[in-house]
Amino acid sequence: MTSNNLSGKNVVIIGGTAGIGLAAAQAAAELGANVWAAGRSAAHIEKARELSNGSFEVRQADTHDAESMQAIFEEAGSIDHLISAAVGGERTLKPFLEQTEDQFKAAYDKLWGYAKVVRSGASYLAADASITLVSGSPARKIKPAQSALSCVGASVENLVRCLAVEMAPIRVNVVSPGTVDTAMFDHFGDEKQDKLTVMTATHLIKRAGTSEEVAQGIIFVMNNGFITGTTIDVDGGRILS
Repeated sequence: MTSNNLSGKNVVIIGGTAGIGLAAAQAAAELGANVWAAGRSAAHIEKARELSNGSFEVRQADTHDAESMQAIFEEAGSIDHLISAAVGGERTLKPFLEQTEDQFKAAYDKLWGYAKVVRSGASYLAADASITLVSGSPARKIKPAQSALSCVGASVENLVRCLAVEMAPIRVNVVSPGTVDTAMFDHFGDEKQDKLTVMTATHLIKRAGTSEEVAQGIIFVMNNGFITGTTIDVDGGRILS
């Protein structure tokens, strides 16, 4: 049984006001952590404040705005666990040769945002802290029209391995979700569930995951002090399908 090592710990989650990040904020708070959840969308911030009911702090921040993040880091003081679950970049779903150069580059805003989170937060980390980033199964499960997603996801996972070596004994890991039922798919409207069913039909677990299931992967790597430089797949077996 995994012990709970989060009670009384300071946890900062950038991209923590919606989806996977919000689920991680709720889970960490329930385990007794002091949590700061930050996002850039006013609507998401308002909803997160309602859901938190005072159990964790909610702030405005953008992964590309170091000052907004630093204000949260200073408020938290010594940070035991730093998580970035922010989307951060455009999701261009076209074959590579049909993308413009700008569209392909825009996907990398996620990587630059994650890099800024780490650079901005590093000096606030406790000596035995952890950093957890979120990538996605396209990093290692290649499908047509996902070159931008795949390349940036792989870059995030390699960044994590580099940071784990350079920042030890601070632990650095990445959680890689598969197809997860979040607002990312809300553009399908009433067809959302049918689309998710089709998208996951070949997966070993034939359904979309939930934000809460991915959040448990984040909690796991925060709690386990012997994991670093590792990718934790929470994908229903997508990369094996």
